[in-house]
Amino acid sequence: MSVQVVSAAATAKVPEVELKDLSPSEAEPQLGRSTSAVSAMAPPAGGGDPEAPAPAAERPPAPGPGSGPAAALSPAAGKVPQASAMKRSDPHHQHQRHRDGGEALVSPDGTVTEAPRTVKKIQFADQKQEFNKRPTKIGRRSLSRSISQSSTDSYSSAASYTDSSDDETSPRDKQQKNSKGSSDFCVKNIKQAEFGRREIEIAEQEMPALMALRKRAQGEKPLAGAKIVGCTHITAQTAVLMETLGALGAQCRWAACNIYSTLNEVAAALAESGFPVFAWKGESEDDFWWCIDRCVNVEGWQPNMILDDGGDLTHWIYKKYPNMFKKIKGIVEESVTGVHRLYQLSKAGKLCVPAMNVNDSVTKQKFDNLYCCRESILDGLKRTTDMMFGGKQVVVCGYGEVGKGCCAALKAMGSIVYVTEIDPICALQACMDGFRLVKLNEVIRQVDIVITCTGNKNVVTREHLDRMKNSCIVCNMGHSNTEIDVWDKSWPMMYLLCVFQASLRTPELTWERVRSQVDHVIWPDGKRIVLLAEGRLLNLSCSTVPTFVLSITATTQALALIELYNAPEGRYKQDVYLLPKKMDEYVASLHLPTFDAHLTELTDEQAKYLGLNKNGPFKPNYYRY
Repeated sequence: MSVQVVSAAATAKVPEVELKDLSPSEAEPQLGRSTSAVSAMAPPAGGGDPEAPAPAAERPPAPGPGSGPAAALSPAAGKVPQASAMKRSDPHHQHQRHRDGGEALVSPDGTVTEAPRTVKKIQFADQKQEFNKRPTKIGRRSLSRSISQSSTDSYSSAASYTDSSDDETSPRDKQQKNSKGSSDFCVKNIKQAEFGRREIEIAEQEMPALMALRKRAQGEKPLAGAKIVGCTHITAQTAVLMETLGALGAQCRWAACNIYSTLNEVAAALAESGFPVFAWKGESEDDFWWCIDRCVNVEGWQPNMILDDGGDLTHWIYKKYPNMFKKIKGIVEESVTGVHRLYQLSKAGKLCVPAMNVNDSVTKQKFDNLYCCRESILDGLKRTTDMMFGGKQVVVCGYGEVGKGCCAALKAMGSIVYVTEIDPICALQACMDGFRLVKLNEVIRQVDIVITCTGNKNVVTREHLDRMKNSCIVCNMGHSNTEIDVWDKSWPMMYLLCVFQASLRTPELTWERVRSQVDHVIWPDGKRIVLLAEGRLLNLSCSTVPTFVLSITATTQALALIELYNAPEGRYKQDVYLLPKKMDEYVASLHLPTFDAHLTELTDEQAKYLGLNKNGPFKPNYYRY
């Protein structure tokens, strides 16, 4: 015969307990309940299931040593946190230990003897009871709030953090002032300025050329009197550029060229510093054009220089305020989309001022387009999809510098990469680099990821999207959102170039927001694709970009502005110009000290042999890449 004795210690697990001796009178009630538990544990003669589950209210958290299955069935086990023990009262009694660890004294005839006169009772300290209590709703909410607060104490450049209390309020409906009392700005939350300033200070450490330019030219003020209106991505790197232009004597007003790439805390820091900034993350189309108009249309201030990224600002002034071009000295454009627009205006005889094509400068093409995209493509895809690249089939549309960077990164991660290209020279480069050149229609059914890098429109059409396999990821690394057929109507930003016959914005397709900048577009048969950033620029919308590379581009932009602003009348006509090669080389030289790099100098004999100046330029102006 076996006897189980319930150990109430199994019903509660705590770090520490206190044991107190009980008097005989106190022990008797405890014995009664313990013997009841013992008798309840005995299995029936014909067998039975002593391990039937207990009701939830009586079930202990977990069985411990010395506790039998029936302990969970006994109400006493839930009521009395008691360690049961039985003390031998007769030397002839046999002392047995149950297989589960409980102790019992059994007489020769098999009956249980009387209870011991002294038992140990477990008493819990008050603080232990408090520790084991379930947190109340208020407690959980407070904990959640404290975690949320701590998570926003440091801001990442990958996303823009906002106070949840005013997420639903449009910045256009707020009345905000900076510490100087100025309200000539529109940002998400001016209170985020302190965090944005930290972002800018970090970026300054990785932008040595701009900081060197600021230090060298600050005394001369080469941009004194310049009134620059800008429309670019508003990030910490752009902030360093803007503050450099201000240090060189310029007045600046700024809007964003992308509705998703603005870092709200950086915009707040610029507004706090006195820069009229009109931008926030997640603008609507109407907000986008309103912000640009607020930069341009201001009483008592008229721009004389334009710094553009995509051509939207130039287009807006040309469309709404054409008389402003009478005082504008020049345009600096950094994107392939904006450059295309400038060349179209020049060809039509409608370009009113000189324009500098920064996009085709060597420093922009070889560094920003190539090295920046080589690192940021993986970052953007990882942050939005958490995917593994090894073995995935990827098609990259376009093998320019952006496409080259994307392909190199994906190939290094083990992806199978296909390339589409219209230019036979770039196509041959892709083949020589080990990529298979295909037409998009040939692989659209099998690829896992589609990436556009062309700067063109309608590269991925609704027909392609219909044929993609389930869960295919679609994204764009070009400047504008014209490459993927997303919209069902022309958008003013697109210069009336993109009127779509069919698109993803049609009634039969369902859009499902998965996370920020990630949408599932679901077909009637259940197939879905994963669209990133609604077809807009992936890296600046969904992740971040290497600061050092942007330093090269920003320095090139600053020098282009200085050149156009200070150029004597007649040097530049109403046309599009490439940056002089001497400037490209100067920008590169400003970044070399970061690597402790030492240039070799030509001897006089070597310079004469090559027909070059010892100090450059070392490449002809027609040299690109």
